[in-house]
Amino acid sequence: MKHLNLKTATFIFVCIFSFSLFTACKKEKEVSEVQKMLKSMTLEQKAQLVIGTGMLIELPEEMTKFMPDSILAKMPSGFNGIVKSKDTNYIKMVEKLWTYLPGTAGVTAEFSSLNITSQVLTDGPAGLRIKPIHKNTNQTFYCTAFPIATVLASTWDTQLVYSVGKAMGEEVKEYGSDILLAPALNIQRDPLCGRNFEYYSEDPLLTGKMAAAMVNGVQSNEVGTSIKHFAANNSETNRLSVNTIVSERALREIYLKGFEIAVKEAQPWTVMSSYNKINGTYASESEDLLTKILRDDWGFEGYVMTDWGGGSDLVAQMNAGNDMIQPGTPQQVEQLIELVKSGKLDENILDRNVERILNIMLKTPRFNNHSISNKPNLEAHASITRKAATDGMVLLKNDNKALPILKDVKNVATFGVTSLDIIAGGTGSGDVNEAYTISLFDGLINGGLTPDSELAEIYTKHIATERAKNLKSGNFLTDFMGGTVPVAEMSVSKEIAAKMANKNDIALITIGRNSGEGGDRKAESGDFYLNENEKEIIQNVSEAFHKNGKKVIVILNIGGVIETASWNSLPDAILCAWQPGQEAGNSIVDILKGDVNPSGKLAVSFPMSYDDTPTAKNFPGQEVKLVGEEDDKPDQSGFSFMKRVPWEIVYEEGIYVGYRYYNTFGVPVAYEFGYGLSYSTFEFSNLHLNSNKFEDNLQIYVDVKNTGHIAGREVVQIYISAPQGQLGKPEEELVAFAKTKSLQPGESERITFKIAAMDFASFNEKNSSWVVESGEYILKVGASSKDIRDKNTFTVSEDLNLETVSKALIPQQKINELKK
Repeated sequence: MKHLNLKTATFIFVCIFSFSLFTACKKEKEVSEVQKMLKSMTLEQKAQLVIGTGMLIELPEEMTKFMPDSILAKMPSGFNGIVKSKDTNYIKMVEKLWTYLPGTAGVTAEFSSLNITSQVLTDGPAGLRIKPIHKNTNQTFYCTAFPIATVLASTWDTQLVYSVGKAMGEEVKEYGSDILLAPALNIQRDPLCGRNFEYYSEDPLLTGKMAAAMVNGVQSNEVGTSIKHFAANNSETNRLSVNTIVSERALREIYLKGFEIAVKEAQPWTVMSSYNKINGTYASESEDLLTKILRDDWGFEGYVMTDWGGGSDLVAQMNAGNDMIQPGTPQQVEQLIELVKSGKLDENILDRNVERILNIMLKTPRFNNHSISNKPNLEAHASITRKAATDGMVLLKNDNKALPILKDVKNVATFGVTSLDIIAGGTGSGDVNEAYTISLFDGLINGGLTPDSELAEIYTKHIATERAKNLKSGNFLTDFMGGTVPVAEMSVSKEIAAKMANKNDIALITIGRNSGEGGDRKAESGDFYLNENEKEIIQNVSEAFHKNGKKVIVILNIGGVIETASWNSLPDAILCAWQPGQEAGNSIVDILKGDVNPSGKLAVSFPMSYDDTPTAKNFPGQEVKLVGEEDDKPDQSGFSFMKRVPWEIVYEEGIYVGYRYYNTFGVPVAYEFGYGLSYSTFEFSNLHLNSNKFEDNLQIYVDVKNTGHIAGREVVQIYISAPQGQLGKPEEELVAFAKTKSLQPGESERITFKIAAMDFASFNEKNSSWVVESGEYILKVGASSKDIRDKNTFTVSEDLNLETVSKALIPQQKINELKK
């Protein structure tokens, strides 16, 4: 390369210097602006800023008119739009704030005389959750229902997830919100967690990379995110009081690692602390978690808010670095003022927390006078969600090339209630009010196929009959927030199956499941396991259609893992469509017809049986007897009326979560982590390392060739197996991944990775440090965690002590952890 001449070099230097000076001056100006605001605030205003303004809960008049005054008087502030405060100015402010964006989860205080603007905080993980119908306008405010997080992780495509985040962020901004309460990135520790659909994976690396991509995408619109639920919130049973007992190593390597990646690679504007306790202390009251780890170790720059009603002790929360209490009540404002006046809370701590909130406020659209259009590009976003859903669907089985559907197939029998009543996403704060959802039935029509109208009529009547029964989920939050309750599956006789087999070319059977926050799933018939009607459908339909030489395809419309081993031999193909968002039917048909070649890979393992999971013996925990004062406060948000039951769950499996357990201890699974079929085939070759001796990093090269007859994409997964050392390690751990471009038949692509020591380090509890032990390591490249295509080795000549971090979150009791 030619040397730069002096003039050019000088110009570049001046540009760099000027930009650095501009950035420094801008930051200094922001700091002085915040300090000016802070000095002008009264104690009351500071308290009102760190305590949320409540949650507006509007119920229909027909529900409230029969409630006695004595009951209405006990309802929390915000119930039916009533602000329960003695401060008339505060009441006026809150009533005004509640008009900003109907259906939002929370709104912070504003003080126009100080140029302090409100921050509108809005759910959620699968798209913006607001009310679609507003008063005094004929305009609708629908949002895009994107695929659930598990679908996005199953794409293994960070660029695609970034594009989903960017689309979400546009809706956040154009509808007038400032911060999206997402993404959720807790580990899918157990298949039965009710919120697994909101979470990405059982693997922390995949989780962290997906979360970072989502955060960067959303925040590219100059709106914020709130990564949640920090941390170790892996179950919903008694979530307000469960004490998660977990080792320091398991925390650092499994449950905190995804958050660490997201913070370091994306700097989310905010973090939401979780409801649960960690080793005896509420997450929102833990200085170890919110200051030592989040800020001191990782360098987080934003503010922390509670989950809605989380925690118990205001002083402990403020001291710990939980800057904002949500949703907040007027009583908590008064309490905080009194705590400062009495000296129980240092006002300097309050000022610190206020300053963090104001620093983020300076970035928000509302502070920067963004003109709200209420017109996001929903049509473009529908295209993005359709592609994301298609790319995240996982083809689990495809015997004798049952898929894609042959060109001469026209007439389709669609069995299963979710063929017509498809589930786009989970319930609770992860739900979205979308304008439409494309059913499988409609998707087939849109794709030029003809679903059987007689069979559809049978299911339509069944669904209407069941819906008329006013179905309840058994989960208070699902019912309260209007979540979808799947209709019970109807029986399909051999006679109906035979009749449909005689007049249709192929059979599709959907199996549907839904869940949501506030409750966990069950390892029982109709949930983790198929019920008798579902088994009957698969058995009778498979028998009838196979007798006529016709194919049977099962489509899993599920939010979390279910058992498949007992029945997966019956159909010809199985497509795991998950809960794919509002374009569900179109996305599924794109795969079925071969318009898109499936490239999704499982982000979570499918066990043979629930009893095979490493967590089956202790999930979802157990009630405990507390010694001394019992924390029996209700949910502080007031709206779920949940009493706190003393509860604990011990993470006895330690670091052996998901495939780390199955592969290490030789436990067979139905479908392994990273697994997924394609309509094409791919060859991995020429695995090469830049050195077989690890120095500062390791560069890896591998060629991927499409050896099939259809264009498609493949996911390249890099695993490392460690030598036997003082710290027990899993059989292998994912350290990197990449997805190829769309490769034409015969086309190749070279994939390059760069691995740092921290990518395969272990956490040493003894000295609270990340280490790499010396010895020979096996590097594996594969198409799944079990489908390893090639291997190589490299050596680490001496033990590497990489980073010493805070000693934090030490368990207060001995854990009988699983060892290799």
